[in-house]
Amino acid sequence: MVREAGDREPRRDVVLAENIDLESTAGEEPQRLIRALLESGPGAAGLAGVTVDYPLEGTVFPPEIAAPTFLWHDDAAEADRWLVDMAFPGDSSRVAALVPGDPPPPGEIDARCVSEHNEIYKGTPYQASARAWKPDSAVWAAIKRHSVAGPATITISGYREGSPIRVLSRGRVTIGASPDPVGAPIFYRDVPLMPAQTEQGVIKPLAQGSLPLINWRLRDIARPESRLMLTDMPTCANCHSFSGDGRTMGMDIDGPQGDKGAYAIAPIKERVVITYKQVMTWNAFKEKTKDLNTLGFLSRMSPDGQFVVSTVNEELYVQNFWDYKINQVFYPTRGILAFFSRATGEITALPGADDPEYVHCNPVWSPDGRTIVFARAAARDAYIAGRPPATYAGDPNETPIQYDLFRIPFNDGRGGRAEPIDGASGNGMSNTFPKVSPDGRWVVFVKCRNGQLLRPDGRLWIVPLAGGEARLMRCNLSLMNSWHSFSPNGRWMVFSSKGNRPYTQMFLTHIDEEGRDTPAVLIENSTADNRAVNLPEFVNVRYDRFREIAVPAVDHARHYERGNELARAGRHKEAVAELEEALASEPNDWKMIEWKIHDSLSKSFLALGRRARALEHIRASLSLNPANPEMETNLGNILFEAGRQEEGLRHLDRAIRIGPRLPRPWYDRATMRLKRGDRAGALADYTEAIRLDPAYADAYVGRATVLHANGDRPGALNDLARAQEVAPPDWPRRAEVDGLLKKSRAPGG
Repeated sequence: MVREAGDREPRRDVVLAENIDLESTAGEEPQRLIRALLESGPGAAGLAGVTVDYPLEGTVFPPEIAAPTFLWHDDAAEADRWLVDMAFPGDSSRVAALVPGDPPPPGEIDARCVSEHNEIYKGTPYQASARAWKPDSAVWAAIKRHSVAGPATITISGYREGSPIRVLSRGRVTIGASPDPVGAPIFYRDVPLMPAQTEQGVIKPLAQGSLPLINWRLRDIARPESRLMLTDMPTCANCHSFSGDGRTMGMDIDGPQGDKGAYAIAPIKERVVITYKQVMTWNAFKEKTKDLNTLGFLSRMSPDGQFVVSTVNEELYVQNFWDYKINQVFYPTRGILAFFSRATGEITALPGADDPEYVHCNPVWSPDGRTIVFARAAARDAYIAGRPPATYAGDPNETPIQYDLFRIPFNDGRGGRAEPIDGASGNGMSNTFPKVSPDGRWVVFVKCRNGQLLRPDGRLWIVPLAGGEARLMRCNLSLMNSWHSFSPNGRWMVFSSKGNRPYTQMFLTHIDEEGRDTPAVLIENSTADNRAVNLPEFVNVRYDRFREIAVPAVDHARHYERGNELARAGRHKEAVAELEEALASEPNDWKMIEWKIHDSLSKSFLALGRRARALEHIRASLSLNPANPEMETNLGNILFEAGRQEEGLRHLDRAIRIGPRLPRPWYDRATMRLKRGDRAGALADYTEAIRLDPAYADAYVGRATVLHANGDRPGALNDLARAQEVAPPDWPRRAEVDGLLKKSRAPGG
């Protein structure tokens, strides 16, 4: 969905260049017009204003970045053309361009990412009314070359095409270029904003079927487009990190409703191939809390690639919202730090950051690997009994938590004493998501009122690693600033923000030796206009040495999801083929979803009438996951219909013990009891199924059958009428029930 620029003809601006290493492209007449406007502008009085919206005053650009789009508003309503005059410090050199000031160009739209719970953002009325100009590559190169020694002054003057010798309006901005290159590409996720139903404690920004729409991209800012690295993942591969030497990457590789703690570690090369042999799981932590399925929250690779540190034994507060603008919040309320050693294959708690009375999260390494900086707060339950669910980010009904930043020595895994970082702790705010600068001097972190990361009030602050005065960064935009990362040379930082639009964008800021930063530089064309950028992370590798990521480790999950899609469409023969491929390709020593594959296969075989094969997969599913009421119910039904009635009923009894709030096992056991002549037991079970699901039409019909047999004709008719009311329009028994009701209401019925 990101625009490709390679096939476009290069555009040339109409410019007059003076005393500068740039060829003038303006003909004789445009040159006369430019000179006339330059001469009339400086002395003109009472001019209307031009507000330059982007770049902001004092913006500093990297030397290699592609041309930005200048945006402005003109108070002179009659102005319909503009002169952009670029003057450089120290001499009389200048470049002056005649520009039409077109509206901001529309971006690409990914039609797959449009849903009932989001919209195609068209900008505020103010944004939509802006004028725009993107310098051609030659002009932009000249601007950058000549604004390194000092800022260039960009003056935008409005005029009317019919009266071109009179300037109507004027505004200016000063910008510069740094001699410091960014020097590395940025790896990031490119995601739809399509809200999904909340599952308590489960980070779920998208419905399962939408996960393949997530893209992973690599951006060289010198290029006008990004490279697609990975897509069509059937699982949510949430977070990634890279070793400081650019040799190793780590990435969450979650299983669909399976092992959410799975984590891949792979060497970086042109084509990274992640097999199951390169996947470990945080759930292998020997001190894992019983019955807790840990995620390995925001894991981070060490600078030398030999260790990964993470939060384990975590409990998460998660709330998803139907508002796509900020559609989820999540943060841990319990958890300790542990590290994985690639040399030993062991996961070990980090002493000094392993007290269960506190939650420890967001760990990052100092560049020398000797220190870990992390966020800490008093531990608490993720959900407060009786508290209404939050309905938006920042809702007072969120579970309250405020973190402080701490540092602790790694000490070859022996840990030590955790010390609060002065300036990022004890300040009445929540201080989270630290990143340490490559020179080891600074920590940039997010400060907000509650929680962490996806916070409307999130702002970036910088503080010395040793502690001291924290400063609000100049690069912050108006809404949600986070997900930041330092360039390998430490002179640039990338971050994400919703300051311009609800679909998160990616920005750069320059940071000097004293930690002073500059206004935000937008990295344009990073994704489609209805998709968002998150988790931008610099990779210390050449752009052409990192081209593609393949993940055969999740091929089984991909076949599993395709099989389920085919089954939902009623194409069960094809579904069986995909599901059997899923079963064959799942690694024997990394069992994530095998029981669910057997589960799905059994249902498709039942739909095909192949009961023996269905029974085979039901038993296999139950051997792996005995607490499965649906499989127990299906097994009971098959056995009952095969004449093994007592055995079938025992499995229904077990299904009800496992899932007492599920209506179907009650309904099926009622039907079995009725067939055996146990009307009292059937009546009780049908009634319980209706209590659990008042819209269970089949249960009303079943109970009506019992009531009629018991001589309660009014009760039976009432249940049949109720079944009609609650059933969906395509209920297969509607005609049957209609016939029964008509017959009962007819004379003599």
